[in-house]
Amino acid sequence: MSDHKQEDTFRVIDRRPFTSEGELRKDVVEEQEREAKVEAAKTPRAEKAKAPANPPSADAPKRVAAFENLVRMLGQNAAMVLGGYADPQTGQPMIDPEAARELIDMLDALHEKTKGNLAPEEDNLLLDLLGKLKLTYVEINQAVAAQAATQAKAKSR
Repeated sequence: MSDHKQEDTFRVIDRRPFTSEGELRKDVVEEQEREAKVEAAKTPRAEKAKAPANPPSADAPKRVAAFENLVRMLGQNAAMVLGGYADPQTGQPMIDPEAARELIDMLDALHEKTKGNLAPEEDNLLLDLLGKLKLTYVEINQAVAAQAATQAKAKSR
């Protein structure tokens, strides 16, 4: 048996897409280009050769990476306060239903205010994320309420 003790350390990675000057970071641009290439490779060549039956009109909304990044960032923050990540100091899941509710409400407002102005992919991303977050929010609130009821019963004995 060896007595190797592993150090408890953590690493902070800056995942913000912009530099302090407000420009997109080089690695973010490269990642977006890689994702675009992967997406293009997924599309079968036969579909590319076909002419679309209904070509998109010039007025059709186009996907905007910044919008998708905003939606994902709000979603990740909501997931974080719904227990998706552990507090680095305590190791316990961070659960803050009030903060989660605010973030979910922001995403709801964003969906409502952008209705009809989103590309189909953006709308699907937003709706899918909202559905998952709302379901998780309800499950967490039920678990917290059940735990509080159990603790109240234990104290009354």
